[in-house]
Amino acid sequence: MTTIEQSYRETIGRLIVLAGATFLVGTNAFVIAGLLPRIAGSLHATEGAVSYTVTAYALVVALAAPAIAVLLPRTRPRVLMAAGALLFAAGAAITALATGVEWFTVGRVVAAFGGAALVPTATAVAAQLGPAERRGRSLAIVGAGFTLATALGAPLGTALGSVVGWRTPLWILAACGLVWAAPLLALFRLPARGGSATLRERFAPLADARVVLTLGAVVLTVAAFNIVYIFSAAVSAPATDGSGAQLATLLLVYGAAGVVGNAIAGGLTDRLGSRAAAVSALAVQLVCLVAIAPLESSYIGLLVAFAAWGAAAFAITIPIQHRLVSLAPESAGFTMSWFSTAMYLGIAIAPPLGNVADAVGGAVLIPIAGAVATAAAVLMFLSGYRRRPARTLADAGQQTA
Repeated sequence: MTTIEQSYRETIGRLIVLAGATFLVGTNAFVIAGLLPRIAGSLHATEGAVSYTVTAYALVVALAAPAIAVLLPRTRPRVLMAAGALLFAAGAAITALATGVEWFTVGRVVAAFGGAALVPTATAVAAQLGPAERRGRSLAIVGAGFTLATALGAPLGTALGSVVGWRTPLWILAACGLVWAAPLLALFRLPARGGSATLRERFAPLADARVVLTLGAVVLTVAAFNIVYIFSAAVSAPATDGSGAQLATLLLVYGAAGVVGNAIAGGLTDRLGSRAAAVSALAVQLVCLVAIAPLESSYIGLLVAFAAWGAAAFAITIPIQHRLVSLAPESAGFTMSWFSTAMYLGIAIAPPLGNVADAVGGAVLIPIAGAVATAAAVLMFLSGYRRRPARTLADAGQQTA
């Protein structure tokens, strides 16, 4: 085996470890959607009330991710990731023990701090592990953790929760978080992200209008996805008649198609560029969400629509991440922390938007709301290509230091 081959295998192995970490965080986030009716019944709360714990979780991550980058600049990535995994495990355990919405929310908040430390750090590390020409593929491997969380984690958690109770999947996640902290601490001996950077330098990416517009597109894209996914039980109820098994199958098909979309996205982004790859995927998502509304009573129709939507939805993230990293490779860690913030802001606004759509027009209006958000995301993403920064990121840091 040549030195290059050995180095490549080691890189792939480390990327898989990072993907495993994002799988755990993603499963913890996505499994709530399938278990929402059971959790609400167990906690003697409405589904709407429980859905707002998703907002609390997301807001904490949105605020904590950049705060961690600012307050802990000298902390090595491996320490941040391992600590994040342990906090995630603690939060999942607290959630599993909850007897009311209040403690359920506390557990979600603790897990959110763990995700805020782990996910943006893992994404930034992934971008550093391989050569620039393989950056899209590296990001795709780590992104596959979220895809597999949707393809396997959430459906299996939904199915398991429907048989033995919703707490069991959370206990399993807590145990896995404890175990995963060890390889995160041992395998990534990279230097700290930049201890000499000032607070204003960390905000420097936001001086670039292209970055801000791309982050805005992230908020809208993630909101569009979660408006429908979080309320998938309500959206699909006319076709599933409330069957947990049928809902789990629907989510499994969605996630399996997402694996394909994620796998294709990295290569397409490297070959076609981030703009063509992202806009194509967003266009497919838009069509699928519009189609879900008239298909709400057809289980076969929903299976087809969810499959196409899954492939598109998980093909979107990679080119957007690639776009952000390419705008300022030297400050990828800071930019990706803002990406995480934007992503979780999108998650945070999804429950209120979904509840409003449901109140105004019933569950059939929920996917239409997602389609509108997707259309707005396309416009904002393309606007970023028509802007030029008034100054470079480096200049922004120097002038504001």
